[in-house]
Amino acid sequence: MPVISVPQAFNEDDLYVDLEGTFGHPLFLKCEGFNFAGSIKLKAATEMIEAAERDGLLTPGSVLVESSSGNLGVALSMIAASKGYEFLCVTDARCNLATRLMMEALGGQVHVITEPDPVSGFLGARIDHVRALCASDDRYVWLNQYTNPSNGMAHYRRTAPAIARQFPDLDVLFVGAGTTGTLMGCARYFREWHRPVRIVAVDSVGSVTFGGAPGRRMIPGLGTSKRPPLLDESYVDDVVCVAEADTIRACHRLARRGFLFGGSTGTVVSGAMDWLSRQEEQDLTAVAIAPDLGERYLETIYQANWVQDLYGEDVLGSQSLTTSSQTI
Repeated sequence: MPVISVPQAFNEDDLYVDLEGTFGHPLFLKCEGFNFAGSIKLKAATEMIEAAERDGLLTPGSVLVESSSGNLGVALSMIAASKGYEFLCVTDARCNLATRLMMEALGGQVHVITEPDPVSGFLGARIDHVRALCASDDRYVWLNQYTNPSNGMAHYRRTAPAIARQFPDLDVLFVGAGTTGTLMGCARYFREWHRPVRIVAVDSVGSVTFGGAPGRRMIPGLGTSKRPPLLDESYVDDVVCVAEADTIRACHRLARRGFLFGGSTGTVVSGAMDWLSRQEEQDLTAVAIAPDLGERYLETIYQANWVQDLYGEDVLGSQSLTTSSQTI
């Protein structure tokens, strides 16, 4: 049975699951899904909104607008509601239904893009829509998680220091790559504080973030159809790319041990286990960041018909985790 580490004074920054008993390699999973917004994106949302308020960009009457595959949209909906701002999320058809309903329940509007841009995919189409909205009404304020330095700063200030405190002898950190805000914030913290920590980015097959060929991606969260402006590959030691079928297998394997995690977590765990299996060192102290929990994926990753229609009848029959990797 995996071991859960919970301090006496509970703080979601200090909750970890030991996965060695489940996957056979020592790996601590940092669980980020226990805050009010249900994901790590609450940190970035808070940092970006507070910076916009300090800079005078957000004023009474402003309408927050953001492109999001889901979790950031929920976090922004929650903060906007608490602060009295209107919020509009631009997402696409891959966004989970539960996530869209949650944003609407919190008072947000949701625009769903149904057709990808021929070159830049759904992400490009979403950003074009956001830009058109901002051009149509000056009340719209786009925080732009893809270029906003506060996205990474949230993890430089909170996520990475929390890991460093809990694991003073950390050898390797696995971070999923979406906007790369979490990845860059954590990597810069460990680099600037002279910690000899290897940073391994975990991406999805079909993402172009690290130069891979574009391809179909049905699970929201990680991966991009255009290179993230925040990314600086000089801070990254290795990249592991995970096929979505392996993401699903990892999620179901975790669920069979009592842990319901989201798709990004399945991707990161699968990539981390592949990387660890190829290392000669057996006593590494390794941590992976789990961005969210799995309740928002019950109609997709954990629904048999959805999985079989997209990935085939035998996707859950194989326990092998096949991934590809590249070294920077």
